Amino acid sequence: MAQKNRYRIHFMNVIRLITIISFISSTTLTAQKTTAQHGHRVASLVIFGGIMVDGVGTPAEGPVDIVIRNDRIERIARSSEKAKYMQSADAVIDARGKYVLPGFINMHNHIHAAPAGVPQSLQYQFNLWLGAGITTNRLLGGRAKEVRKLIRQSESGEIAAPRIIYYAWFPGGKTEDEIRSAVRRIKASGATGMKCWGIDRDTFRIAADEARKLGLQIAHHVGVEDANALDDADMGTTTIEHWYGIPDAALDGVQSFPADFNHADELDRFRYAGRLWREVDQEKLRTVLQRLVEKGVAWDPTFAIYEASRDLQRALTNPAFADYLHPALKRFFTPSPEHHGSFFAGWSNTDEVYWKENYAIWMRAVRDFERLGGVVTTGEDAGYIYQIYGFAYLRELQLHEEAGFHPLEVIRHATYNGARALGMEHEIGRIKAGFSADLIVVDGNPLANLQILLPQGLNPVLDQQRDGHGGIEWTIKQGFTYHAPTLFKQAREIVREARKNLAEQ
Repeated sequence: MAQKNRYRIHFMNVIRLITIISFISSTTLTAQKTTAQHGHRVASLVIFGGIMVDGVGTPAEGPVDIVIRNDRIERIARSSEKAKYMQSADAVIDARGKYVLPGFINMHNHIHAAPAGVPQSLQYQFNLWLGAGITTNRLLGGRAKEVRKLIRQSESGEIAAPRIIYYAWFPGGKTEDEIRSAVRRIKASGATGMKCWGIDRDTFRIAADEARKLGLQIAHHVGVEDANALDDADMGTTTIEHWYGIPDAALDGVQSFPADFNHADELDRFRYAGRLWREVDQEKLRTVLQRLVEKGVAWDPTFAIYEASRDLQRALTNPAFADYLHPALKRFFTPSPEHHGSFFAGWSNTDEVYWKENYAIWMRAVRDFERLGGVVTTGEDAGYIYQIYGFAYLRELQLHEEAGFHPLEVIRHATYNGARALGMEHEIGRIKAGFSADLIVVDGNPLANLQILLPQGLNPVLDQQRDGHGGIEWTIKQGFTYHAPTLFKQAREIVREARKNLAEQ
């Protein structure tokens, strides 16, 4: 009996040893594999063991392995370190305990080479966008030749930058021939679409008609003019930017401007923009929203860009300013009639009170628009009004939640909805086999707290709660892997060098 017990103990010890060896082998497999390298694309990459959030609003699921072949998602499988694709992978990203999202789509951005006349590195902007998980930028404006070069460099990996979808600025025209010729030049420049702003209804209708014939998309910053959202519905606009034109189309007459109002004065313009939504006829508004939905016009609200209007103190004390505010932006943000959006020299508490109400009504309208079947997208418009690139986008996500959307809906706005508006819903905006390898690996659960997307070092209270974790760890754009902390470190170095150079002048 004693001998049998000894054999039994020996056998159990062997089993335990085999189990331990298997466990050690399993847990060290990914460590033995080459970790993804910043700024590189390999033939075969596996994102191992992450919790996946698809872009269509469905719940998180996992753990899963996402297999990437060059620039494409090849497969999504239940996580297994013993799978053949793990053995043959050129590089692995260990996503255990982390969340994987589709790359964010920024539907409203601009490139600024020299705000307020101070040179600003484009790589500074690109790093902040990629670090914030943005893999696709819809660029509104810019010189076609320079933009085409940036597009080629981004696609080849020559520069670290998001994918660029180019919408050229519509320059206007006096006659119908001039207007149509201007649109044809935009098409010939290689642009995907055009941005319209500050044009009258007749000009807009001609330009939009020509764009529709040529297959050009339209982003319309309607402004306070005779054209409004109903014209956008009639003319096939792709997206309405901000909110201009929607409340204007739902007024009983015109807004009650004071007799001394001057639309060319930005202080006047933004002050009374904050008193517009309160004058809207809610019945008319519902009709306007329904028309936009029926005609397939998406809404890109850009909540973040106007937030200083309702809370200037919050804007001025943005913790990201300490390390990430480029001196060019700092100078541009300083109140001055020469700089667009720098109108706050005469701002008052009364203005903020009106803007707080304005936001509440505006957010409710965006929520109603989606409930009617509309497509809401996400854009930042940073580089203006105290908003830094990338950080403004992450703040925009938080404001979508404030507007009443579930975090899963917020992620949908930032991913799949943007892809739909661009006509690229079979290419980007989802985690799906065959789609472009545009992904974000987050160290934590953004569905529990969208602030976890922010990089560490901005908020000591949040950092303490995160216990050394949190932030976007990797941004993968078309298979190129970018380490977000490295991107932010490089951006800080660019800012430090720019501040030093400016101080020495």
